[in-house]
Amino acid sequence: MGEWCYPHVPRYRVPFLKGLNWTMTWVKVCGLRRERDVAAALEAGADAVGFVLAAQSPRRVTESRAWALAQDLPMLSVIVTADLTPDELMAAVAATGVGGVQPHGHHQRDAAAAAQQEGLFVLYPVSMRGPVDLSEVSEGQTPLLDTYRAGVHGGTGEPFDWELIPDHGRPYVLAGGLGPDNIEEAIRQAAPWGVDASSGLESSPGVKDPDRIREFVERVRAR
Repeated sequence: MGEWCYPHVPRYRVPFLKGLNWTMTWVKVCGLRRERDVAAALEAGADAVGFVLAAQSPRRVTESRAWALAQDLPMLSVIVTADLTPDELMAAVAATGVGGVQPHGHHQRDAAAAAQQEGLFVLYPVSMRGPVDLSEVSEGQTPLLDTYRAGVHGGTGEPFDWELIPDHGRPYVLAGGLGPDNIEEAIRQAAPWGVDASSGLESSPGVKDPDRIREFVERVRAR
């Protein structure tokens, strides 16, 4: 396998990323449901925001709500889905107008491939319950390493053992129980290309705390 490049973000969907210095740790704030939470992520300097469409999540929003929150954002927006077929995923992309996807569950591999073929930014979830082989994630897709819990598609709010992360020398995004209190240690130990936080930035399930969002991004940027 050849040398890995940083994940490609389609210019026609997010032209504001042109020329951005990717030497900084990339930051995604996920599970947003309110305009004020999106504004807090934007003001803090996050690189991306995530909207959860998966039905079992307390952070779920409808497609129309995700579309309203994602409109005219000067940052990448990503939908988090579960068990969607490739056609269903692409229909959700069209309905929400986002530039990225994070497909979980059944059909994950085929749905991710379809999104990549359409030029979307693809975060490919990998459940960490033991050693994993990241070479199984297609080139051009970005592995998202998250905590494993049976019957749950991410969003556990719990960190996993970062020593399980394989040293493949390719970019990946670290998730799973990240927040202001542990992000500096996570970056020091795991050295990820990017980080993704949700429940660790909340005052209650589904309600983001703007101070925690700001502190989280500041601590990431300080590394």
